[in-house]
Amino acid sequence: MSFAKIKSNAKINLALNVVGKSKKLHKIESLVAFIDHHDLILIKKIRSRNNRILFNGKFSKNINSKNTVSKLFNFLERKKLINQKYLIKITKNIPQKSGMGGGSMNAANILKYFIKKNIIKLNTKQISEIAEYIGSDVILGLDSTNSILTSKKKIKRYRKCKRLFTLIVKPKFGCSTREIYSHVKKFDKAKFYNPQKKMFDIDFLRKTNNSLEKIALKKYPALSKIKFYLKNLKEPIFVRMTGSGSAIIAYYATKRQCDIAQKQFNKDHKKYWCISSKTI
Repeated sequence: MSFAKIKSNAKINLALNVVGKSKKLHKIESLVAFIDHHDLILIKKIRSRNNRILFNGKFSKNINSKNTVSKLFNFLERKKLINQKYLIKITKNIPQKSGMGGGSMNAANILKYFIKKNIIKLNTKQISEIAEYIGSDVILGLDSTNSILTSKKKIKRYRKCKRLFTLIVKPKFGCSTREIYSHVKKFDKAKFYNPQKKMFDIDFLRKTNNSLEKIALKKYPALSKIKFYLKNLKEPIFVRMTGSGSAIIAYYATKRQCDIAQKQFNKDHKKYWCISSKTI
């Protein structure tokens, strides 16, 4: 049997507000987009007593055996939703601890594949339960399109939004999501409680921010230097950290501007991971 191929696109937070905390988890709202940079997942049925999950590629080092994909399969088997074993090979092109949701999107796209192929049959409540169990970002990855996540955990999705070209820079170090959130002392007022497509317009996005960014930049001065450099590189629309970091993104209106900026950045900063991409 041949492998099925699944693209697992990276997620980026165009804006993010921390609006409160319930129990151990913080409540957030976010404007989310997906880019054409992706991990590649190969999956097929096998005759075996166990599932086999293999990682390769530039960012495959030190992935814990208890990862989002193994968590997904353990859940599906425990709930007796699948009775077949699978071989999964994942080429990791999305860096870990970057705020780009690589692991969560891997789990989301495998779950989406199972649902689409009628391998498992789930209602909306069950899908939400599985996604929440694996990780908070997973539900977003079930439909890789512009999304607004409200503080009430409602998601509104929008298609055909204006395309943005992104210059994404990540230093060698990553940011621990848990650690960054542990330093949140003040909460933001909710701003996306009434989702609208115009929230993805450039004029609106310019006025938003990522409230985790100040924390990360204070803890890691190298991120401040990256942001300062990017802000002065070919006049980006805005520059912002995604998620809890450590990737910093400069947004451009045209591919040409973005490509020129990437060449200049790579010339001056050879030790950083840097790609140009676009929203999908």
